[in-house]
Amino acid sequence: MSGRGADLTPPSGLGSGVLRAGPVRTQRPVYVDLLPPCNAGCPAGENIQSWLQAARGGDLRTAWERLTADNPFPAIHGRVCYHPCESVCNRAQMDGAVSIHAVERLLGDTAIEQRWAFASPAPASGQRVLVVGAGPCGLSAAYHLTRLGHEVTVRDSGGEPGGMMRYGIPAYRLPRDVIDAEVARVIDFGVRFEQNHTVSDLGAELQDGFSAAFVAVGAHLSKRVDIPNGDAGRVLDAVSFLRSVEEGGRTDVQGRVAVYGGGNTAMDAARVARRLGAQDTIIVYRRTREQMPAHADEAADAEAEGIRINWLRTIADMGEHELTVEVQELDANGSPHGTGRFETLEADTVILALGQESDTVFLANLPGIAFDGDIVQVDPATLMTGMPGVFAGGDAVPSERTVTVGVGHGKKAARSIDAYLRGTRPDVAAKHPRADLDTLHLWYFGDHEQRRQAQRDPVRRAHDFTEVVAGLSAQEARYEAGRCLSCGNCFECDGCLGSCPEDAVIKLGVGHRYRFDYARCTGCGTCARQCPVAAIDLIGEREPLPGNAFVAPDWEGRS
Repeated sequence: MSGRGADLTPPSGLGSGVLRAGPVRTQRPVYVDLLPPCNAGCPAGENIQSWLQAARGGDLRTAWERLTADNPFPAIHGRVCYHPCESVCNRAQMDGAVSIHAVERLLGDTAIEQRWAFASPAPASGQRVLVVGAGPCGLSAAYHLTRLGHEVTVRDSGGEPGGMMRYGIPAYRLPRDVIDAEVARVIDFGVRFEQNHTVSDLGAELQDGFSAAFVAVGAHLSKRVDIPNGDAGRVLDAVSFLRSVEEGGRTDVQGRVAVYGGGNTAMDAARVARRLGAQDTIIVYRRTREQMPAHADEAADAEAEGIRINWLRTIADMGEHELTVEVQELDANGSPHGTGRFETLEADTVILALGQESDTVFLANLPGIAFDGDIVQVDPATLMTGMPGVFAGGDAVPSERTVTVGVGHGKKAARSIDAYLRGTRPDVAAKHPRADLDTLHLWYFGDHEQRRQAQRDPVRRAHDFTEVVAGLSAQEARYEAGRCLSCGNCFECDGCLGSCPEDAVIKLGVGHRYRFDYARCTGCGTCARQCPVAAIDLIGEREPLPGNAFVAPDWEGRS
């Protein structure tokens, strides 16, 4: 035996580390997360793709919890947000944007029906924060500050919380029981409200044991113009008019009503006047339809209810039962100018809807705070004013004055205030690259038309304050969530798993995605080329992982 063994050829050193002939991998795949356009376009900073993913799987509770981590008012936003997320949705360039706001509304309504509560807040910090204003911005800040462990008191001049959501948005768009239910959840979370409390001296209020303050007063003051021969009894301002209706002080409107302005408040005032019994309602606006600040849907809904809009007109004079309006023309820059031509319109009452201002004079005596008119100047990164510890947001600062922008400011301010109280800097994560339509591989997705929310008949709805839009069923909302392309984020379609010729993709279980086995991977790139949502990138063999790389936590350092 020993002699025969000596004749055998020694084995080759396959495992010796000596370079052998054959292909050498020059690139390797990595899983990445990109920024969906909807997330990028949301003023409230919602992780829309994430909660849509849970909703399409039928897990509405998880979807609601993910959503309310950023925005505590989905039932409200599902009704009044103008959904800029849908304007940038990649699916809009295919067969119609995902009805994100309709799914959000379904989640909010389900949470109200099921009495879902927020998760417990962080341990108490021992710090007290004052929030001035119980509108969407102040409510959002109070919620997020409470989540972070701070004790929050909201002081507001109104009889009930809600601000302009309650006193400026009519009930046919936002039912009051929806506001009450979502505010009640914030109260149950531990936020203290002091209503009918007008803050006239913030410095004095801060002496009441508060370590910081957030100013979130709404734009409650209407801008006015002098109309020749305008009888004060016949000229109303839109904000006061809408507030009076909400408080029950005005129950009917007689005769013919003209609303002066072209914004969303003008549309609301005209539609409310119609519901209160106006014989005829007309909107007078000095620019064109394309230039109006009101959202197109608002104007279309008003016209469907029989409200007429007179474009390129300004009010020049009031008679006993009529208006004299001057016809306008646009110059080369698109600005309106009078033509010297006049028309007569029948009108008994004029409602002015020419814009609003915030009442911020109570801040004027505080050191370091600067203004531009009614607007408080703040650091855009932190929303802190020139006085340390005093922050401001929403309608009180330079911004688009919408509910969603206000809620986003409240969250941003809460993080800044938390950092200020803890003596740190706000943790702002870098945004991932955006996943636009041209980055996706659309072969995977079929055509699935959008499910639209039903609306009540315009003729019938114009006579009461019952909600106009019906919303989606749970089945329809799940269908809409399923239309999401999951732009730039893995949704575990198993495409990479099935396409890899080397079995180098390891599935880690539902919700945990995948990892690459680089001992098997040849760098062929098949996985990246087929990925529907561009969630796989190819990088050089020796390149470091990009900042948006996804590495499964259980495998970090092993792959």
